[in-house]
Amino acid sequence: MGTSDPYVKFKISGKEVFRSKTIHKNLNPVWDEKVTLLLDSLREPLYIKVFDYDFGLQDDFMGSAYLYLESLEQKRTLDVTLDLKDPHYPDHDLGSLELAVTLSPKEGDLREAQQQQSLRLSELHRKSQLWRGIVSISLIEGRNLTPMDTNGLSDPYVKFRLGHQKYKSKTMPKTLNPQWREQFDFHLYEENGGVLEITVWDRDAGKRDDFIGRALLDLSGLSKEHTHKLDLPLEEDKGMLVLLVTLTASAAVSISDLSVNILDDPAERCEILSRYSLLRSFHNLKDVGMVQVKVIGAEGLMAADVTGKSDPFCVVELSNDRLQTHTVYKNLNPEWNKVFTFNVKDIHAVLEVTVYDEDRDRSADFLGKVAVPLLKIQNGERKAYALKNKELTGPTKGVIFLETDVIFNVVKAGLRTLVPIEQKYIEEEPKVSKHLLQQNFNRVKRCILFLINTGCYINSCFEWESPQRSICAFLLFLLVVWNFELYMIPLSLLLLLAWNYFLIASGKDTRQGDVQALEDLLQDEEDEDDKDDKDSPLRLHLFFMGDLTKEHLDSERKGFMNKLYAIQDVCISVQNALDEVASYGERIKNTFNWTVPFLSWLAIAALFVGTLVIYFIPLRYIVLAWGVNKFTKKLRDPYIIDNNELLDFLSRVPSDVQVVQYQELKLDPGSSPNKRKKNNPG
Repeated sequence: MGTSDPYVKFKISGKEVFRSKTIHKNLNPVWDEKVTLLLDSLREPLYIKVFDYDFGLQDDFMGSAYLYLESLEQKRTLDVTLDLKDPHYPDHDLGSLELAVTLSPKEGDLREAQQQQSLRLSELHRKSQLWRGIVSISLIEGRNLTPMDTNGLSDPYVKFRLGHQKYKSKTMPKTLNPQWREQFDFHLYEENGGVLEITVWDRDAGKRDDFIGRALLDLSGLSKEHTHKLDLPLEEDKGMLVLLVTLTASAAVSISDLSVNILDDPAERCEILSRYSLLRSFHNLKDVGMVQVKVIGAEGLMAADVTGKSDPFCVVELSNDRLQTHTVYKNLNPEWNKVFTFNVKDIHAVLEVTVYDEDRDRSADFLGKVAVPLLKIQNGERKAYALKNKELTGPTKGVIFLETDVIFNVVKAGLRTLVPIEQKYIEEEPKVSKHLLQQNFNRVKRCILFLINTGCYINSCFEWESPQRSICAFLLFLLVVWNFELYMIPLSLLLLLAWNYFLIASGKDTRQGDVQALEDLLQDEEDEDDKDDKDSPLRLHLFFMGDLTKEHLDSERKGFMNKLYAIQDVCISVQNALDEVASYGERIKNTFNWTVPFLSWLAIAALFVGTLVIYFIPLRYIVLAWGVNKFTKKLRDPYIIDNNELLDFLSRVPSDVQVVQYQELKLDPGSSPNKRKKNNPG
């Protein structure tokens, strides 16, 4: 189309320190952005790279330049023009960048410098894997926000950023006084807390979202172990946000060598077991348990360097907790021998272990990954896990050796199942994927076919296709209708769970067939998607013919891009909606199929209690108690965060795709954890 969507990256010593916003459809962009960077040395030049943003595709390189800092004069603003070059085509003219650069001593009392230094300390603590506490943000509501749409309203959502951690709230349509009632947890890497950046945006379908306002919250001024109600005004009188902020100290995570292991000490282990015993079930409900992960080593990793070797390191993640081993250089069979300890807030969380290859001049290369649900861990068992690809749907090269222990309180774990699941940091916006769209469509299709087959089975009873079945169905119908009571609804679900448990216990387990069918479906879609990518690459050809003015061309291009953004937005919405519908259908099925026995037993307990309550207490009293609670909830606590216990429970049940992702791959006969155990008896 004869234009670009440029943005700029700034790097020092091979590390990205700033990225500009994207200016769409412009070859002469004006960013008008300001950033303050703290430098350890003037010897390292500032490396500047320009890219063209491509939605869903790899961004195009548009040129680079070096800014040599030693040549700059201190305490003086200089206008600098840098000619962009491509190292592969040094003679090509790629345009230029204009910057206003000021170099000043570190001791300068600049607000921007303080904020950047705060971020830098946060980054250092993050790399050292030491966080000092947790800040819980409850986003309650907004008041008198600025209207951004033609109807005089907005569709607001909020973004939070603390260092490298980012969250985004849900969008509230057509309102200037939104009620979010959402909670987010951040890690604190600094003693003083740092600065929380809050931005409010208006969601626009088909074009870029509108910026409403911004607020900065200095956490260092808040006392710990206390909930603060804050009314934060947005800049330039664009409205107000109401937040509840709580800072708590935490010693939830640790990293140590294999020789330092608290669970190997009988006294320490006994103390931990007593901390999570049934007698302390109602003490500190958020402290569900602890998990210890021994990362022993890996074998047969993929060679990521031109030398035929790799520089592997391992990252261990549990929800938003993330720890990392050291790097073993020039090795395909590394030994880390590290012990990681995490605090468990949700027993249904998944432990993710990812192996990367370190590259000094660019981001780390992915080598493999495994995902292990905490409820599937066998305590004290040293196992070899075959590494998978990024999507966890297929194998990659190599195995990793882990030994894990989980200790938790059953009552706390059950109660925490009925509260909203913890969100993970938002790293990137969702993108349109043909493969994912087709996969979600097929999953919804399977759910619909199940309902159709069930309806056909019921209809066959009316058609007397099988006289014996029809007679049994008719007698059951008369018996149930004549003696029907409301408590029979949870009782029937309870009996269905018990019947499936009996079938599984007797060896008639059909779950593996469903998992295998979904694996084949996912594999077929991946192969077809790869074939399409190879044989039919996406190409866009535009031909403009006739005597058109520049204004007409610009109008046509703008209209085309708006339509393209609208189509992409609709595709993402459809893709997410299909995933949500399919996931809920699969999770209901997996609850009754005993895919996660802990959750199925919890469902049995809830249905048993529900049956007794409905049987012994008249329905009018139950409805009356429910209504009184609903009507008085906000009066009792104006800032309470509403939740749906049933949906929170279902969010813990894995969908069929997650079942495939969490399933262990079969190892080659040569890969045995016993071999590694002999080499590392400690």
